[in-house]
Amino acid sequence: MPQLLLHNREIDTVFQLLGDDENDLTYSVGWALYRSPAFLKEFLSSVIQFEGRVNDVVLRLQHHKHGRGITDIELELPGHFHVIVEAKRGWTVPTRQQLGKYARRLQASSPKTKRLVVLSECSSEYAAQLLGCNKVYGVPLAKVQWKSVAKLAAKASRRASRAEKRLIHELLVYLNRSVIMQQSESNRVYGVALAKGTERGWKISWIDIVKHRRRYFHPLDSYWPKVPPNYIAFRYGGKLGSIHHVDACEVVTRLHRYIPEIPNDEWNPMYLYSLGRPFAPAKTVHTGNIYPNGHVWCMLDTLFTSKTIAEARDLSHRREQKAA
Repeated sequence: MPQLLLHNREIDTVFQLLGDDENDLTYSVGWALYRSPAFLKEFLSSVIQFEGRVNDVVLRLQHHKHGRGITDIELELPGHFHVIVEAKRGWTVPTRQQLGKYARRLQASSPKTKRLVVLSECSSEYAAQLLGCNKVYGVPLAKVQWKSVAKLAAKASRRASRAEKRLIHELLVYLNRSVIMQQSESNRVYGVALAKGTERGWKISWIDIVKHRRRYFHPLDSYWPKVPPNYIAFRYGGKLGSIHHVDACEVVTRLHRYIPEIPNDEWNPMYLYSLGRPFAPAKTVHTGNIYPNGHVWCMLDTLFTSKTIAEARDLSHRREQKAA
């Protein structure tokens, strides 16, 4: 069979010709829902328990209404239901303000069954923590993972037509390469301990470097990650303090240029991280059985569902062993 390359990247499915950003993923799923009644039925059954005919369902992509945002996917069957899907790439969710615009749009819609669906890589538990609600302006909110969409498509394939099966197969190849295979990496958090004190000659503590400067740094040696992590979790005082997305990373030798409270000395090469806004579970997550200065890896959602960081570490390890 011939080989197709795009920018020296092998292409196995037509969906890969689009790309793999949020809009590309949205268009791909929207097209598959449109072209496969079996997949559309499975999706609607999952999010709103609709079991009727789907021949007259209207699907809209990137639908704009003045003052009420641009929706990723809308599914509407007049007189029956109206569903708005907001898709996100990575472990993030839309803002309450954004969801509020969509909820207002649904409130003005006539069908009795209305639903907001947040589609992301987040587990339902983690998404629930970030969103902090099950309804927006009275409209029920459903949290769906990309891997769940893939499972629904695979289930639909069992009773789909031959043409639908081919389409679903291509969608599954695309989703597995673009989203699902990357989840274990994007979900991983590097956990470190912060000392409470201030180093001699410094005018800022380790904790304040993270809290107020949104910075963190470490040497380039074998004890530390060679590839910058996506997330870092900081613990101090015997518990989890904050989690941050790593927005940027650079190698520096003059930390004073970035953190003026540190003396203007020359250091060995350091990874210097720029950190995103802090977030953490609403509950207290204690450290647990971890060596005081020990570094741990765990999956992001486990920090929201475990009682201790040690428990999150162990659960993550079992997951990785099972997936290997």
